[in-house]
Amino acid sequence: MSVPRFWRKIPQRYNLEGTHCEVCGRYFFPPRNLCPDCRRDGKIVGHTFKGTGKIVTYSVIRTASDQFADLTPYVLAIVELEEGARMTAQVVVENPEDVYIGMPVKSVFRRLGTDGESGVISYGTKFVPA
Repeated sequence: MSVPRFWRKIPQRYNLEGTHCEVCGRYFFPPRNLCPDCRRDGKIVGHTFKGTGKIVTYSVIRTASDQFADLTPYVLAIVELEEGARMTAQVVVENPEDVYIGMPVKSVFRRLGTDGESGVISYGTKFVPA
């Protein structure tokens, strides 16, 4: 299997897909095979998240490695999705000073980076103000 095909076959890489325990109601991102609360009694099913949520905490990155230097400053945040799962992602804003805890955000599909000058371009989820 080629490398690009391998990455395309990971649905949560290009969609906001996780899992949901039908017993206790918890949502998970990234997906889990086992609910940590219900253990064997849990029933895990796939779930596609709505993509809306709020910022729980964040940091403004002002100095980065050469790979990300052209992006600075940028905002890296923990976002709590509407369903309750939390994930770490970049928040794309004009001015990092406009970001605040509790800020409503929505997911967007954006370029994450490139593996070298002529390497594979990877895409994934980032967030923008809602």
